[in-house]
Amino acid sequence: MEMNAEMIVFALALLFGFYMAWSVGANDVANAMGTSVGSGALTLRNAVILAAILEFSGAFFVGSHVSETVRKGIIDTQSFNDQPMLLAYGMLAAMLAAAAWLQFASYYGWPISTTHSIVGAIIGFGMVVGGASAVHWGKVGAIVSSWVISPLLSGTIAFFLFSFIRRKVFDSATPVLKAKQLTPYLVFFVFSILSLVMVFKGLKNLHLDLPLTQALLMAAGIGLVAAVVSHFLLKNVQEIPDEAETLPPSWSLSIGLGRADKNLKKALESSSADMQPELEDILERVGRMKAEVKQKTDSEMEVVSYQKVERIFVYLQILSAGFVAFAHGANDVANAIGPLAAVINIVKTGTVAMETAVPTWVLALGGTGIIIGLATWGWRVIETVGKRITDLTPSRGFSAEFSAAVTIVLASKLGIPISTTHTLVGAVLGVGLARGLEALNLRTVRDIVISWVVTIPVGAGLTILLFYIFRWIFE
Repeated sequence: MEMNAEMIVFALALLFGFYMAWSVGANDVANAMGTSVGSGALTLRNAVILAAILEFSGAFFVGSHVSETVRKGIIDTQSFNDQPMLLAYGMLAAMLAAAAWLQFASYYGWPISTTHSIVGAIIGFGMVVGGASAVHWGKVGAIVSSWVISPLLSGTIAFFLFSFIRRKVFDSATPVLKAKQLTPYLVFFVFSILSLVMVFKGLKNLHLDLPLTQALLMAAGIGLVAAVVSHFLLKNVQEIPDEAETLPPSWSLSIGLGRADKNLKKALESSSADMQPELEDILERVGRMKAEVKQKTDSEMEVVSYQKVERIFVYLQILSAGFVAFAHGANDVANAIGPLAAVINIVKTGTVAMETAVPTWVLALGGTGIIIGLATWGWRVIETVGKRITDLTPSRGFSAEFSAAVTIVLASKLGIPISTTHTLVGAVLGVGLARGLEALNLRTVRDIVISWVVTIPVGAGLTILLFYIFRWIFE
């Protein structure tokens, strides 16, 4: 093969790798921030900024500097030892096919798995070159099983978590007081679980390899410190709004009528006998008005109390979303830069390696692509996850994000194959189901499930077509 052709393959690999990273940002990253935007915890602009910082930091600083030549070990790379450029063509086709399908799904706001997209693409060219026997179908089956395992596990956790919060806090007579009592315990579990997410997923590329007992003790210590801090911070949160907050419209009227009632009683005691009947009549009317306004004030105060409780959950939700975004950037950037690194290695060395070094500049390219994808098209998937599946509030969004984090930790240690996308969507469904089936937009759910099912076959089909095109062009 001529050097000019090799340079063209190298240039296309950079272009398609960046396109793949852009598509990852437009679709996958949006999942981490979808619930925060949908619940109003973050504006779209602030969510994009926060996710951009954390995703890039995760991808660049702790993203893996060594990548499997073929993601997830789906096919046997030995089939390409005698024809390394065939693997390069396959990787080009896989990146372009997966990125195109992700962009198509993002246009319609479908949250799909980028891992499944690239896996489907690799299956496609693997079968063309080595036949069905070249594909490790056992691993493919495990990945397909995550379509059920991920949403079912996270959805179940989210269902019971939000049901517990609603029963203990929102259904109580004093929701703010109950929230103050419950929040330190929630903070303990949040910081403990998210610390484990960071160790097992976000920082796994650093190969810390902490023993489970040591990791649990470290996480518990961090959670305990955070819980104590939250306890002192919540001491100043009052059941009744203070002057710095917006009071219900009927609040001042209720206070005024109370003062009028008190002054009328004093006037009645010192009045002459001929004025008492008229004062008693006025006092009776003021009493009726006072009772009516009090009922309205109590109702409006209940709304204010719920808003105050939801503000407490805003911080917990943003924290959860931030951890998930960082962990996602550290790990799933490999879906974009792994195939790119493989092509670079083949062009430079002319050989196929089981693992390929990932240069720092490639990590930076992937992180940059993710940010641009999120900033330009991410709003489409954010809209679906945050608003079209079910109505979210900060407490519901927190329940979904935290349940997804718990699922990630459990799956990481139990060796269960999961998809971050499917996990988070399943958690949102669980929160919706906790409020009844009618709280879900079943049409949106149907479209999402269909997009999950067709991702692997669509990726494989597109890759087969593109693989033949690239091989025809370069050979």
